Amino acid sequence: MKLPRIYSLEEISKIVNADFIGPASFPVEGFNEIHVVEKGDIVFVDHPKYYTKALESKATIVLINKKVKCPQGKALLISKDPFTAFNVLTRYFKPFQESSSTIAETAKIGGNSVIQPNCFIGNNVEIGDNCLIHANVTIYDGCKIGNNVTIHSGSILGADAFYYKKRIEGYDKLLSSGSVLIEDNVDIGALCTIDKGVSSNTTIGQGTKIDNQVHVGHDTTIGEMCLIASQTGIAGCVIIEDGVTLWGQVGTNSGITIGKGATILGQTGVTKSVKGGKTYFGTPVEESRKKLKEMAEIKQLLRSQKK
Repeated sequence: MKLPRIYSLEEISKIVNADFIGPASFPVEGFNEIHVVEKGDIVFVDHPKYYTKALESKATIVLINKKVKCPQGKALLISKDPFTAFNVLTRYFKPFQESSSTIAETAKIGGNSVIQPNCFIGNNVEIGDNCLIHANVTIYDGCKIGNNVTIHSGSILGADAFYYKKRIEGYDKLLSSGSVLIEDNVDIGALCTIDKGVSSNTTIGQGTKIDNQVHVGHDTTIGEMCLIASQTGIAGCVIIEDGVTLWGQVGTNSGITIGKGATILGQTGVTKSVKGGKTYFGTPVEESRKKLKEMAEIKQLLRSQKK
């Protein structure tokens, strides 16, 4: 998330009640999760396992729970609880905004677009031209919908990321300040859920078609001209490149990449990144020919043992 203006390190330190290492005037332009950080961003880290990754990331300000050597050209914010401090930033710069009507006054709806009864369109939503939003669709604040998009009944765009930290007293939620971006000519079936990014966008690329009852997790990017069949569950921070087909009841791990033009057969568990241009099947995922051959060999072995 980019800040409304450039803040100084000292200003941010006062907001999150943290000490800082670096010039007081060091510029801060935004805050983001590690997989989407850019120069000028704050990234948070609260586990030694990920210190190096955070310190070597593109982020130029690291919100961390231990005094460490500050990398050249960067700055540190030292907090006992970076997770909570990150939430403080979200509340400060992206507070929850109530809606008083089913279609917010700040929503922008393009020409020839149709919004059917009982839809909720949140604050600062943008919907392009020639869209059809069927009954009982919910579009949370800040979502952006392109032109010629169809969204079927009961679908929900922009719910919070499923992101929690386990504490003694229970699970602590990481607040979401991101959004959902739907590009042109996308179809979204009935009862789909597309979560917004923690600090960036969840994106559905141009021309992609999504069947009923599909879930897309936070910060996932789905490319152009993809086909996603019913009851597929896509975890957070997944990259699905252009022209990918996911057949019914596919599930994925988080943080993986599915290469351009890949086909994932039904009920496959995509447990790792896979290359494009091939067909995959099974759990754990393998190339379909290899997996089917293995299954045939196992059957043959069992038959021979019975004899």
